[in-house]
Amino acid sequence: MQAAREGRMAHAQLFWGGEGCGALALALALAQYIHCPDRTEGDACGVCPACNKMQKLIHPDLHFVAPVNSTKEITADKKPVTEHFLAQWREALSANPYLTEQEWYKTLGIENKQGNISVQEASQIIEKLNYKPFEAEYKIMIIWLPERMNQQAANRLLKLIEEPPDKTLFFLVSEDITRIIATIRSRTQPVRVPPIEEEILAKKLQEQCALPEAHASKLARAAAGSYSEALRLVQSEQEADEHFDRFTTLMRLAYAVDGLALMHWAEEAALWGREQQKSFLIYTERLIRESFMLNRQAGDVVYLLGEEETFAKKFSPYVNERNMEGIYNALNTAIAHLAQNGNAKILFTDLAMQMISLIHKGKT
Repeated sequence: MQAAREGRMAHAQLFWGGEGCGALALALALAQYIHCPDRTEGDACGVCPACNKMQKLIHPDLHFVAPVNSTKEITADKKPVTEHFLAQWREALSANPYLTEQEWYKTLGIENKQGNISVQEASQIIEKLNYKPFEAEYKIMIIWLPERMNQQAANRLLKLIEEPPDKTLFFLVSEDITRIIATIRSRTQPVRVPPIEEEILAKKLQEQCALPEAHASKLARAAAGSYSEALRLVQSEQEADEHFDRFTTLMRLAYAVDGLALMHWAEEAALWGREQQKSFLIYTERLIRESFMLNRQAGDVVYLLGEEETFAKKFSPYVNERNMEGIYNALNTAIAHLAQNGNAKILFTDLAMQMISLIHKGKT
């Protein structure tokens, strides 16, 4: 805000942080602050015509780019770009500024596809930014998930991002800057957006979801600073029993070195929906972490109840410093490959087979 007030905003900024931490919400808030003619030191006024348009995401000097793909309505031969889906984008973002990539794809009906930012999108960006600002002092282009930009698109935008037209700002919003093409990343000023503090997240869950304080704190801690993950945990608590059964089956079969049964388990896992698969892997990470803390005699920071706690106490001797890092690496790799639209059957088969050696490594 100080940079905006003093007129020294970097022309290309890269807001980055984990999914659900608020990087996109921050970029939107800053864009509104810049466009507001009646802003104060602390915020935009929120009531002027410019703020009203920003809140509805229809300000003529605010532009968006998001990863997209072909749908039933917009087929591949039409070369899908964000412009084709602006109505869905505005609706989804207005409902939740902490929108996740998979939630966006679900809105478009492309859950089983990978979105991308294409060279056609880059051409549209160049065309839009060649015009002067219509109402505000600046044109602002928000590019969400630039890690989905292909090399051709990056090459088209390099010069523009490095030397944009006068009164033009680029806000890139990323969840994984390591996957952004280096030539694009090097032309931006990075702004790290940290995870949301646990106390703030818990309070929000209490207010929004009418949760008891203790339960809200438990979910906030499990969400690890992600508002999106916290909401997902609230919404998917009914899935916990299914995830628990899947988790215990995986670990028991791995311990028994039952390769054939693990192959069947992986085949079943491959049939789950993409969100269920992701939810299960995150759930597994949490139970592994809690089991490790029990192993280290740190039960006071463990948040498990009922069957989860009973199983974790018995399972904890097999999760220790000898295999903890390997298990986490295997799970994180699976999550990353799932996000990249990897083959689910191969992914879960590989994970299941790795668990055999990893669990037995914890015994030695």
